Amino acid sequence: MNLKTVETKEELQDAYHVRMEVFVDEQNVPPEEEIDEFEKIATHFVMYDQDKPIAASRLRFVDEYGKLERICVVKNYRGKSCGKQLIDAMEKAIAQKGYQKAKLNAQTHAEDFYKKLEYKTVSGEFLDAGIPHITMVKEL
Repeated sequence: MNLKTVETKEELQDAYHVRMEVFVDEQNVPPEEEIDEFEKIATHFVMYDQDKPIAASRLRFVDEYGKLERICVVKNYRGKSCGKQLIDAMEKAIAQKGYQKAKLNAQTHAEDFYKKLEYKTVSGEFLDAGIPHITMVKEL
């Protein structure tokens, strides 16, 4: 598997394709909520199995945090460390920019996954796109 920081329009379209499959098709997030005004300022990541896009995420810098967003893996590739590889790449990018804290809004069913990666829950449950979430942070 090959994880890339998005550099081309084609790679960005591949990242969007994965996000649409996971969030819009599978989780019923409205497409107009999935693609938002932050796309142009975010750093995007996409993972491939040969030429097939299988995972994606994006990273923004908000206040003192690197904010991990839109982390998703297509169904057939879950449980194969793709999510962990995305998180590792984003944390490395955060550190390279001189930031020392990471933050994310996790779907509640993924809380244990992020806890294993040393994220700590810092909020109560809230809805985002109709899906229960919690905010988690990590000192890098």
